[in-house]
Amino acid sequence: MNKTGKIIRIISNLYTVLVDGTLYEARARGKFRHESVTPLAGDFVVIDTDTSYIMEIKERKNELLRPSIANVDIGLIVTSVKKPDLSLNLLDKELVVVASNGVEPVIVLTKCDLLSAEEKAWIEDLAQYYKKIGYKVLTNENLGELKEIIKGKTVVLTGQTGAGKSTLLNKLDKTLNLKTSPISEALGRGIHTTRHVELFEVAGAYIADTPGFSALDINLSEKELAKWFPEFRGATCKYKDCMHDKENICGVKLRLQEGRILKSRYENYIKFKGDLK
Repeated sequence: MNKTGKIIRIISNLYTVLVDGTLYEARARGKFRHESVTPLAGDFVVIDTDTSYIMEIKERKNELLRPSIANVDIGLIVTSVKKPDLSLNLLDKELVVVASNGVEPVIVLTKCDLLSAEEKAWIEDLAQYYKKIGYKVLTNENLGELKEIIKGKTVVLTGQTGAGKSTLLNKLDKTLNLKTSPISEALGRGIHTTRHVELFEVAGAYIADTPGFSALDINLSEKELAKWFPEFRGATCKYKDCMHDKENICGVKLRLQEGRILKSRYENYIKFKGDLK
C-alpha cells in the first residue's frame, strides 16, 4: 500500500518515514540513484509499506547542503548580545544566507540579562529596526511566541559558538536536558554514523540534529546581493543597474543619509559585496 510521509531520519541507506504518527523503515528505489537523486531528511515521500521502498520523492521547496536537509521552513538565528558580544556582521551574513536559501529567518537574541540598562536600550532600538524591515525578532524569554512560530515547522538553528543554542532547546523542551555542548552531539544522542541525519520533535516542531549552516558562504552574484537587504527595495536610483556603492545619485545612499538605513547594515552590504569579488 502506498502512503505519503516525511523522512525524519537517515542512517546509511535506511530511511525512517513518519506517516500519520507511525514510523516506517524503508529503502530507496534504485531509480533514484540512476537519476542522481538522493532522498533527504525533511523530504515528503511516497512509500510502499508492503515492500518498504520509497517510490516517489515529492517536489522540494528548498534544499540545504550543509546540513543535508530538504523543505526547511525556519532558520532560528540564535544571537548572543554579550559573552560572546553581538556581531552585526555575522548576524547580517546569516540573514542573507538563510533567506537566500528559501528559509524564513527568525532572530532569537540571547543573554539579554547580562546587559546594562544603557546597552539594553540600544539592543531594543536595534531589534525594532530589524522588525521594521520585516524580520521576526524575539529573545529567548519569548518562549510562548517562539513555540507558536515554529509549531509544525521544520527548523534549523545557526549562530556563533556559545550563543546558547542548546540552552534555547532546553527551554523549549525541558525533557531534553541537553548539555550545553554542540547541538549535533546533544541531539544526536549517540555517535553519528555515516550519513546520519535526523529530525527530532521539539515543542511541536522538527529540529534538525545538525542545526546550523556549517559554511556561511554567500553564493550570490553582486547584483543579487542587494535584494536580500529588504530596506534597499524600492529605492530610486539614477541607474537601473546601480550597485549602491560608487554611484553619485543613489536611492539607497540617500536613505542611508536620512537615517532610514542602519549604517552597520550598509557597511556589511559593502563588505559582503567586496567578498563576492
